[in-house]
Amino acid sequence: MGLTARVLAIDAGNSKTDVAIVTADGEVLSTARGGGFRPPAVGLDTAMTTLTHTVGQALSTAGLTTVDHVSACLANADFPVEEDQLAAALQARGWGTTVTVRNDTFAILRAGVTEPRGVAVVCGAGINCVGMRPDGRTARFPALGRVSGDWGGGWGLSEEALWHAARAEDGRGRPTALAHTLPAHFGLPSMYALVEALHLGAVEQSRRHELTPVLFATAADGDPVAREIVERQADEVVAMAVVALTRLDLLDEPTPVLLGGGVLAARHALLNGRIAEVLSDRAPKATPQVVTAGPVLGAALLGLDTVAAGEGAQERLRAHFGA
Repeated sequence: MGLTARVLAIDAGNSKTDVAIVTADGEVLSTARGGGFRPPAVGLDTAMTTLTHTVGQALSTAGLTTVDHVSACLANADFPVEEDQLAAALQARGWGTTVTVRNDTFAILRAGVTEPRGVAVVCGAGINCVGMRPDGRTARFPALGRVSGDWGGGWGLSEEALWHAARAEDGRGRPTALAHTLPAHFGLPSMYALVEALHLGAVEQSRRHELTPVLFATAADGDPVAREIVERQADEVVAMAVVALTRLDLLDEPTPVLLGGGVLAARHALLNGRIAEVLSDRAPKATPQVVTAGPVLGAALLGLDTVAAGEGAQERLRAHFGA
């Protein structure tokens, strides 16, 4: 395709969408940011309307109406059938000759490696894991929460902390400092008061995510119950990574394990330290590393993999995004 080939890279998460138009030599022609992509919550048509506005901004700035390839990494693309449905919706917009849709966790993975080879575990509001090899083989999980066997993520950690704290206060559970640190975060005197405030709406349910950093701070201060919750999260991260490595026959090869999402990118010493310790025992050749680069970089790199990018394109693209 030569240097005229262009990629429309889309990283669309639940809270925001980033778009970049990239040439095959790695030059970024334009970028745009828009609202989140949440088809399950608002319907596909509404979600696509929001996405269309953001893509339209990027195409207009680049002076284009179409590109050669659309590389879209989208939240809520959890099953192949969903990827196919979303790919059809993007194809119908006429933005590119070809379209590839992947779950947005693949963007985190590709952003952290120099070739499409490795495993990524993302721990943000929820938890997910994917792996890939250059030959196109992938490993993935449905990542729909407890119904698909998942545990943890920021929302799950806050729920677990609340559960232990409430039981500690009323006598059903072990004592834990969480019974004091969690309500104190909201200026409340007890877990009873916090439970009441959450139930009646005095504290919005959406603010529960604020309790995850409180959990980590309480664990860092040595509280045994809080430490056990954090350690369990580390064990879950490693369990997903080891299964993905095994599925891809990478367990016995030097392989990067990328750690992304707000919980892991915060680099909590207890959490990330235990991940490194347990991973070294279960997958000695795996190397954990935190990814902080924006996922749209990964979507763009996946696009360049498809269009046979020019020499030095990856390095040029990474330099643009400061990665």
